[in-house]
Amino acid sequence: MSSRTKYTMKKLLLTLIIASIQIYSQSFSVKGKVIDFHSGSSLSFANIRVEGTTLGTASNANGEFELKLNGGNYKLIASFIGFFSDTVSVNVNSDLTGLIFRLKSTEINLPEVVVKPGENPAIEIIRKAIEKRKQREKNLFSYEFEAFSKGIIRTTEDINSTGSGSINLSIGQSDTTKLKVTGILESHSKGYFLKPDNYKEIILARKQSANFPPSVNTLTGGRLIQNFYSSDINFLGRDLPGPISDNSLNYYYFYIEKTSAINNQKVFQIHVEPDNPSDPGFVGKIFITDSTFDLLKVDLILNRAANIGGIFDTVNILQHFDYYDGTVMPVDYRLFVTANFLGLARLGFELNTILFNYKVNSKIEESFFDKAVITVLSDADKKDSTYWLSTQTIPNTEEEEEAYKRIDSLESIPKGFLDDYSFFDSRLNLNKNFSVSAPIAMYHFNRVEGHSLDFGLFVNDEFDRRFNSTLNLSYGFADKKFKQDFSSNYFLGEYRTVKLGLSAFNKTKILFEESDNYGELFSTLSTLLYKDDFRDYYYTNGFSISAEGEIFPILKGRISFSNRTDKSAFNNSDFSFFYKDKSYKQNLPVCEGKTNAVKVGFDIDFRSYIEDGFFRRRTSLGRTYTLLSMDVTLSDKNFLSSDFDYLKYEFLSRTFFRSFNSTTATVKIYGTYSNGSVPYQDLYAVPGNISTFSSPLTFRTLELNQILGDRVLTLNAEYNFRDELFRLLNIPVIKKLEILLTVFFNAAYGDIGSKSKEILTNPVQTFKHPFYEIGFSIGQGLLPLSVDFGWKLNYRNGNNFRISLSSVLFNL
Repeated sequence: MSSRTKYTMKKLLLTLIIASIQIYSQSFSVKGKVIDFHSGSSLSFANIRVEGTTLGTASNANGEFELKLNGGNYKLIASFIGFFSDTVSVNVNSDLTGLIFRLKSTEINLPEVVVKPGENPAIEIIRKAIEKRKQREKNLFSYEFEAFSKGIIRTTEDINSTGSGSINLSIGQSDTTKLKVTGILESHSKGYFLKPDNYKEIILARKQSANFPPSVNTLTGGRLIQNFYSSDINFLGRDLPGPISDNSLNYYYFYIEKTSAINNQKVFQIHVEPDNPSDPGFVGKIFITDSTFDLLKVDLILNRAANIGGIFDTVNILQHFDYYDGTVMPVDYRLFVTANFLGLARLGFELNTILFNYKVNSKIEESFFDKAVITVLSDADKKDSTYWLSTQTIPNTEEEEEAYKRIDSLESIPKGFLDDYSFFDSRLNLNKNFSVSAPIAMYHFNRVEGHSLDFGLFVNDEFDRRFNSTLNLSYGFADKKFKQDFSSNYFLGEYRTVKLGLSAFNKTKILFEESDNYGELFSTLSTLLYKDDFRDYYYTNGFSISAEGEIFPILKGRISFSNRTDKSAFNNSDFSFFYKDKSYKQNLPVCEGKTNAVKVGFDIDFRSYIEDGFFRRRTSLGRTYTLLSMDVTLSDKNFLSSDFDYLKYEFLSRTFFRSFNSTTATVKIYGTYSNGSVPYQDLYAVPGNISTFSSPLTFRTLELNQILGDRVLTLNAEYNFRDELFRLLNIPVIKKLEILLTVFFNAAYGDIGSKSKEILTNPVQTFKHPFYEIGFSIGQGLLPLSVDFGWKLNYRNGNNFRISLSSVLFNL
C-alpha cells in the first residue's frame, strides 16, 4: 500500500471519528406521544424514562413529550398506572418526531380485597407505607436533580406589563367568560439537598412571555415543589398532614377504591379525606404498591376547610414517583389552581414541573450551602434558542404556542399614556424606567397646607437596575408655600448589596411619622369628611447623604449625615365638606433650629435569601426568624455645629415564629435611650391609634402620639390563631364561618430626660411605671377587615376599653 494511500485512509478514518464524536456529543430532540393502545386516547402525564440512566421526562396534558438526547442508541420506556409499560428502541443521530408509545391496559387477574368484619384493609396498607417512608428518610442523605418548570397563567383578559416592571391584572368579566392563557413562565434549574434541611437551587436559565418581568419567574423554582413523601405539606401558609405522614391515620379516613397494576405489579388505589370534613387537608386518591408499599402517585385537591375565605375554586395536585438507584423520588409535580374573588376577578394557574437526572446520596459538602436558597445565574435571562433546544423541557401545547405569539404581538404594540392606568394606581408609567404621579396622588389636604397640588417624577431601575430617583413637588394654597423633596440612590456590587443615597428637601413633615401607620389618602378623607386631622406637621429643609451595605450575609451596616432646619407650622385652613361649626385642633409647635447629626447602625438578619439575578431578597418562607437592628445618633454643638446636643441609642427586635398548624406569633421590642437635649420632634412616640381605627403591633387603647419620651421601651406581642382555635373547639357552626382570631399583649415604659424637658415646646405624658393592655381581633377569611377589642390593665381612666376597626385599606 503506497504512502499516499495510507495517508488518504488515515485522513478518512480521522474524519469518520470526528464526525462520530460530533454526532454522539450533539443533543437531538426526540418527540412523541403516549396513547392508550385500544382507544387511541392520549395519556396525560405519563412517565418516560431512558433505560439504564436517570434521564427522563413526563408527557404533557395532551400526552406529548420531548426528550433531549445525545447521539446514540437508547431504549425508551413509557409507563402509566393501569397499563403495561411500552419499550421503544431508537437510534438517535438526528431529530426524531412522531414516536408513539401504545400502552395496553393491564388485564392481569387481581384478587379481590378481602374485608374482615370490623377491619379496614386500607389502614394496614397506609401503616406499611408510613414505615416505608420512614425507612426512605433514614437511607436518604442527599440528592441532586435537574428540573424544568413551566408556569401557565390563565385570565379572562390579557395581562399587560407596566413600565415599572410589574404587571396589571385586569378584573375579570362574567363567570361564563372562558379563561385563556395570558402568561407563560419557564425555567431550567438544578437542585441540591443534604440532611437535615440544607437546600439550594440554582436557576440556570429562564424565559417568559413578554408581559412578565424576569423577577416573577423566580416563583417557578423548586421551592414551590411539594414532595408527598414529606410528613407535612405546606399550602397557603398552613402545614397540612400528608397522606402518609406520621399522624395521617389519626387525621384522614382511607378506603380502597379499587386495585390496579403497573406492568405485573399490583397497585392499590386508595381514597383519602379528612375524618372531619371541617378539618383542613387533602381529598382524592393515592396509589401504593402491594408488595413494597411505595407511594407511586397522588391525585388530590385541597378541601374547603384548607381554603380560607373560599378564594380558590379548586387546588388540584398531581405527582408521580419512580425509582432512582433503588430510592423512590418524585418525577414531576403538577399544580392546577382556579380562583374567583367575589365573582369579580377570575384566574387560573398551572405549574408543570419535571424532575430528572437524579444523583441519590451523592457527596455534597455542607459548605456548598449558604444563605442563598435560590440563585439565578447572571446569564440566566440571556440564554438563546440553542440552549433551550438542548435542554429537557415540556413541549408547548398548541394553545401555549398561540398564546406566546399573541402576547408577543400585543406587547409590541406601542402603548398610550393611560393604557396601563387603573384608578388606584399612584403612578402613571411613561416607559419602563420613568413614571409620574397619577391623579389619585396629585392632591392632598390638611389644616396647615389646605388644598395642595402634588406632582412627582420617578426614575426606576435605570443603569442596569442600579439607579432610582424621585422628585416630589407640592404647593399648598393655604400656607402659600412651594415644597420640594428630592432623593436618589445608586446600588453597587454584583447583587447590589451596597447603596449610596442622597436627598435634599424643603417640605412639610408629619410629626412623629415613624409611629404613624395611616396613609395619605386615608388622612385626607378623614380631614375633609369628618374634620378630623389627627396629625400634626412642621416644616423642614436640608439634605442628607448615606451609605449602607452588606458586610456579611447576615450583617448590614449603615452610616449617614443629615443637615436640617426645622420650623413650626400653624393652622391655615378651617375647610371641610361637613361640620362647618367644628374647629380643628391647633397644630403643635416644635423646637425650631438646626440639627446636624451623624447616624451609625447595623442590622442582623438570619433569614435565607433569593439571588434573583439582580438583588438579594430575604425570604422567611413562613418559618421562624428574628431581625435585630441597632442605631446610634450623635448631634453635637461643637463638632457638628448643631443647635442641639444629644446622643441617642435605638434598638429594635422583631421575631416571627410558627406554632401549631397555621398559627403564628410576632413579638416586637423597641427601645431608645438618649443623653442630652433631644428636640420635641425627635422624641419617640409610642405607636397609638385614632379613636375608631387601629393597626397591628400598636397600642389599641392609646391615642396617636399620646405617650412621648427619649427613654422608651415597648413590647408588642401578637398571636394569630387564624381559625385553628375554633376548629379545636369543634363547634360546628363557628368552624364553618372561618372566623380568624388574634390575641395581643402590649407593654410600654416611657420617660424623658431632664435636658430634653428644658426645651420642650409642648406638655408630654409619660409612663414611669410600665403600662399594660390586652385584647383580641376578630376577622373573617374573605374580608380585609377585622374588629379589635382592647383593654387597659392599669393607668385606668375614662377610656379603659376600646373597639376599633383594622384594615390594610387604612394604609392607602
